[in-house]
Amino acid sequence: MYTSKQIADWILSRINKNSGDTISPLKLQKLLYYCQAWHYTIFDKKLFDERIEAWAHGPVIPSQYKRFAFMRCYDPINLDRININPAEFEPNSETESLLNEVMEIYLEHTAGYLEQLTHKEMPWKKTRGNLESYEASNKEIPLPLMKEYYSSVNK
Repeated sequence: MYTSKQIADWILSRINKNSGDTISPLKLQKLLYYCQAWHYTIFDKKLFDERIEAWAHGPVIPSQYKRFAFMRCYDPINLDRININPAEFEPNSETESLLNEVMEIYLEHTAGYLEQLTHKEMPWKKTRGNLESYEASNKEIPLPLMKEYYSSVNK
């Protein structure tokens, strides 16, 4: 099992700043969520052992929120100003293949699009219950709920 920081650093290392690619903290949160959700759905194992909470702007890993809290959520992460170490992440071939596939599917989308996508999906909606979309929540999105939903859309 890995840490969310290792997965975040791996994602950030895939951003080609020379071509003008950027990623915001909000988008990083959604990519981490989809990595965990699909890993648990496919392999029935956690990718990282940290809570994913159903916040107003979609799923959030609190430790990674704190890591980038000095920034606004839609601003591009300045890769020259943070310490990333993708070398700490050495996935097995199955995990790496799945994560590459997740990136192929979701990386091209904007943070706003991914936020809206998670808002339409059952794990976030069911975890939040009757809360309004703008209301604060720190309820954990259960992994079995993710697996139930993503198994149904993976047929």
